[in-house]
Amino acid sequence: MNKKRNIRLIEKKELDQILSDYGAKPFVAKQILDWIWKKNIGEISQMRNLPKTLLDKLSSDFTTHKVKVKTLQKSADKTIKAALELYDGALVESVLIPTPKRITACVSSQVGCSLTCSFCATGKLKRMRNLTFDEIYDQVYFIKTLAEKEYQKPLSNIVYMGMGEPLLNYQNTLQSIHYITSEQGLGMSPSRITVSTAGIAKMIKKLGDDQVKFNLALSLHAAIDSKRDQIMPINASNNLEALSQAIQYYYSKTQHRMFYEYIIFKDFNDSTQDAAQLANFAKITPCKINIIEYNPIDDSDQFQKSPVEKVEAFKNYLESKNLIVNVRRSRGKDIDAACGQLANKNLKK
Repeated sequence: MNKKRNIRLIEKKELDQILSDYGAKPFVAKQILDWIWKKNIGEISQMRNLPKTLLDKLSSDFTTHKVKVKTLQKSADKTIKAALELYDGALVESVLIPTPKRITACVSSQVGCSLTCSFCATGKLKRMRNLTFDEIYDQVYFIKTLAEKEYQKPLSNIVYMGMGEPLLNYQNTLQSIHYITSEQGLGMSPSRITVSTAGIAKMIKKLGDDQVKFNLALSLHAAIDSKRDQIMPINASNNLEALSQAIQYYYSKTQHRMFYEYIIFKDFNDSTQDAAQLANFAKITPCKINIIEYNPIDDSDQFQKSPVEKVEAFKNYLESKNLIVNVRRSRGKDIDAACGQLANKNLKK
């Protein structure tokens, strides 16, 4: 028996040919795509305006591989973490982050991660595989629906800051954003989307060549190689000089302001000297710096949260250099949903 193909991964040209072979009218392809993306149906049989004979043919040859909800956890601060099961049994986590001004979906791009950053729980997982673009899209659609159900508010922002490195799953990341932003899908503005990378220089340049419209954030965490080497192994092959060149190239192609993510650790990267190094690096292009408080992970006492007064002094120094700075208070810590905590805790098979 032939293995069913995922109909959502079939390009429209091929879908047109398949439907022609089935004897269906040309307009049926648009109806099917509408069911798949706008309505995000889970089963082909749910396409209610199509003839049963056609649905039977489609169902015999194709499936949707739609993600399924395994568990939901709600934080005291109303953040919701979802463990989602993929068609092959693998698990990823997505997070709904509500604030008074916005509802953000934090989505994953890989099952696990290969970068082994020492402060990140996801980095302790083995990378199993990349997510397909429809699996990424499903996460966004699910969080959108959850926000409307739980908080009666629309999804306003999307961050690719969950499990995995998006730029090591480049095509699926960009294809998922295509459907999220197109009228065929959710029709969201790309300015509402931020893709976060640990720093893959050649792929940052490729984003520039592709002239992407979404925002790009670099997980920096140290602005001197000797320190970044200690916490982010990726820095050995993508050092700060390589990243600086890539960022300047990216900016020359897109004119997009860079975002820098900087987790601040006690007595490691929270001094005035560290702030000066960060300011020196950040000045290469227009940017915004997000200082993030450290969220502890299991079996690790390597890092501690920096004191409030040191964080404030760090912020004040950067602002004295005319940089735009925001101190981000992490949400969902009590359910391991905050930055760096996603690790399928208690769900590993």
